[in-house]
Amino acid sequence: MIMEVKGGRILEMVVPFLAMVTMEGCTIALTILAKTAITYGMSTFVFVVYTNAVASVILLPYSFIFHYNQRLEFQQSLFSFPLLLRVFLLGLTGICISQNLAFLGLSYSSPIVVCAMGLMLPSISFLLSILLGKTKIEWENPNFITKVVGTVISVIGATCEELYLGPTVRQHPSSSTHLQFKQKLLVFTSTTDRWIFGGLLLAAATLCVSIWNIIQLGVVKQYSQVMKVGSFYSIVGTFMSAIVAYFVVNDSSAWTIKSSFDLYLIIATGTFSGLIRNRVQIWCMQKKGPHYVPMFKPFGILFATFFGATFFGDTFHYGSVMAAFIAGMGYLTVMWGQVNEDRGVGKDKDVDDKNNDDSLSSAKVPLLDDEESNV
Repeated sequence: MIMEVKGGRILEMVVPFLAMVTMEGCTIALTILAKTAITYGMSTFVFVVYTNAVASVILLPYSFIFHYNQRLEFQQSLFSFPLLLRVFLLGLTGICISQNLAFLGLSYSSPIVVCAMGLMLPSISFLLSILLGKTKIEWENPNFITKVVGTVISVIGATCEELYLGPTVRQHPSSSTHLQFKQKLLVFTSTTDRWIFGGLLLAAATLCVSIWNIIQLGVVKQYSQVMKVGSFYSIVGTFMSAIVAYFVVNDSSAWTIKSSFDLYLIIATGTFSGLIRNRVQIWCMQKKGPHYVPMFKPFGILFATFFGATFFGDTFHYGSVMAAFIAGMGYLTVMWGQVNEDRGVGKDKDVDDKNNDDSLSSAKVPLLDDEESNV
């Protein structure tokens, strides 16, 4: 009996851990495959439209099944004007702007840069909450100081990712300083001469995700059926992205799926980002708490480093890897401060708990995952 109890506890610890590590590995794998498709010539704008269309088609019926037995009491209708407006803004910031910027940034950089910039999310959210007056500047509060230190470390890591390459892990025999594409197994990648521009696009995408997080926190307080909200804003974001792509993509042939590889990638990305990852993350949050899922985001660095050293066809630098790890340290430091703040560690007893509820840097809401992760 005791062995059965211990075995059950071990499974409760191991299964969520393995599930989240697998989700991060799959995210990076799909990012590398997306980079491959983009390098082959697929438009980033068209890719965003197709993948979100697949996600919407899957998510809409599933959301009604997921919330079938849930009853809403004393909540606004999802089709009331205030909530419809917020759903519109969720689609605009969470899909149309952030994903188009993110995939465009990926086309000019690499998955390791995507990881480093994605790890800036808690820091940018923290700075945004200060600017909006949601977080008070309290230098005597150890949690505030922890988040400030983490933000500084994250900025240093992201800056080094853009400006410092360092020694090479291995030198590709035919690499050069000019933009070119090299083949290594299935994956193509470009040289690093446009990483700064790509990084700026990714940073802008992360800022949009921070704004998206603010909006979704308000939406979920008014309408608790998060999967329905996610399905509707996914549809809205898909239509917005289609409009943007219509005006931006001049070549009509760009809308044609030219290979089975592109088709399978679109289906896999839409299914994974629209349903699988979100369902697994909600389950892990229910089992382990709201801060469990965000703590696994730095695992993406390990996968990006491994896949980058294994599959990428050009020179791989120590600098980019170390900078990503520095950004990961900053990410975990900010999250540590947030976790302590939410648990009341280091807080005076007479401090109003309302500050917890309004904190914009906390990643508690299991609505569709942050759009940087969809890259």
